[in-house]
Amino acid sequence: MMTTTNNLFGIYYQEPLSAALSALNLLMHFTGWLSFFLLVKYRLPLRPQTKKTYYEYTGLWHIYAILSMNAWIWSSVFHTRDIDLTEKLDYSSAVAVLGYSLILTLLRIFNVKEGATRVMFAAPILAFVTTHILYLNFYELDYGWNMKVCVAMGVVQIVAWAIWAGVTHHPSRLKLWVVVFGGALAMLLEVFDFPPYKGYADAHSLWHASTVPLTYLWWSFIKDDAQFRTSTLTLVKKAR
Repeated sequence: MMTTTNNLFGIYYQEPLSAALSALNLLMHFTGWLSFFLLVKYRLPLRPQTKKTYYEYTGLWHIYAILSMNAWIWSSVFHTRDIDLTEKLDYSSAVAVLGYSLILTLLRIFNVKEGATRVMFAAPILAFVTTHILYLNFYELDYGWNMKVCVAMGVVQIVAWAIWAGVTHHPSRLKLWVVVFGGALAMLLEVFDFPPYKGYADAHSLWHASTVPLTYLWWSFIKDDAQFRTSTLTLVKKAR
């Protein structure tokens, strides 16, 4: 990928547009997570005995938010200072959040709630993702192989959510459809790269731009899912 160097307030940015959009994505994840946290902590009912949320995936989404924000922090840093260390941190963080997202996708669409079963789902994916990150950092930073791994994990998630959205009666499945198809189109920008237009807007930066509204809609779906599951579980409890 071609890079440009630009001076802004005395700071040299290799890819200023990608750096700025990475920071914007970081902000979208932070505000999305914060609104989710406030929802499940203060607006939805808690289990009377444990004072924990009814929503079974609350903790998992908190971890997802941390990994996502970490990935966008290093993406912003990497596009500001393209050196070996920042490049590895950027790639490793992106792979980590993709791998974790895949685990969370499978746990949610199969409605896995038991701890032992969750471990069975997560263990092989965690092993693969960890091995891949070690390979990138300590053996070879193979861009082609890394792209194939990331695209494969992304495609599996998109297909899984698309099938689930098609068979479920989730009240917010329309939002999920938009995220699924929007994510699929955005992925094409990473696969079919093109050089920067006038030194700024290349395919990668446009991918960063496309993920901003998708991130907002994604966290909106997560909040709706928390409300839906909480409502379902509290109604079941009252019916007993």
